[in-house]
Amino acid sequence: MTRTAVIALERFLPDARRIAGVLDAEVVPYGPEAFRAAFAGYSRIVALMSAGIAVRGIAPLLTDKWQDPAVVVVGPDLRYAIPVVGGHHGANDLARALAVLGIEPVITTATETRGRESVEGIAARTGCDIVNRDSTRAVNAAVLDADVPLYAVTGPGIVVAGPGVSLLVRNGEYVVGIGCRKGVGAAEVIEAIGRALREAGVAPEKVLVYATTAKKRGEAGLIEGVVNLGGNLVFLDDETINAQEAPTPSRASLIGLVGVAEPSALAASKRKELVLARQTYGSVTVAIAR
Repeated sequence: MTRTAVIALERFLPDARRIAGVLDAEVVPYGPEAFRAAFAGYSRIVALMSAGIAVRGIAPLLTDKWQDPAVVVVGPDLRYAIPVVGGHHGANDLARALAVLGIEPVITTATETRGRESVEGIAARTGCDIVNRDSTRAVNAAVLDADVPLYAVTGPGIVVAGPGVSLLVRNGEYVVGIGCRKGVGAAEVIEAIGRALREAGVAPEKVLVYATTAKKRGEAGLIEGVVNLGGNLVFLDDETINAQEAPTPSRASLIGLVGVAEPSALAASKRKELVLARQTYGSVTVAIAR
């Protein structure tokens, strides 16, 4: 659920309550720990104060644009709403929402200033998540120069994408990393994944993608099993997998990898948190991250 906070100095609290009423937000009086508390509990923040105070307050708290809340600064005169963090991640929309109060949004993200839609915007509009988040910088840069094609794959298929291609899939929180022996059957894959999800307490509809090594592109049983589950299977190259840490020792070193199930799950996950360490079910290994 999206939670919004309006942080304001005491003298600006009446205006903060007006803003909060439009946004269905909570008012947080400004204090030494106001921004720290808001970063922990809210996904959107309006700072009703000078930009300097807001910037100094949030600077020590910034970690990653995919995790930080969207922050918009509104001047004390209520003339402008300026997204300072997370423009593509909710701040631009938050600033625009304040236009009903006569507050003008000041949008500075390059794609929007050129009248073009960002990858993040397309994902939000289509109800999708971006699997390979590092790709957005290159794709958004390309959007500034020309029309970038969008391909929709609606049926079973295999997509091999480079670092300059953003892969959007249905919303979800968890990534299931899968390794398997050669010639594994679809039924065994489905049974192994089901057992892993139950052990982790994860509902199948909460899965963002299933991930494995590109060395498994020829495993028909693995592909069929994921398709039958209604999932999206992505194949990761060696460099992407080996950039991750594999907490559990694996025989994948024999094929030049630090592992398969665990690093695949971590590589495609949002938070890089392993919620189920590698488990072996017959010919299939499964790990789950978020």
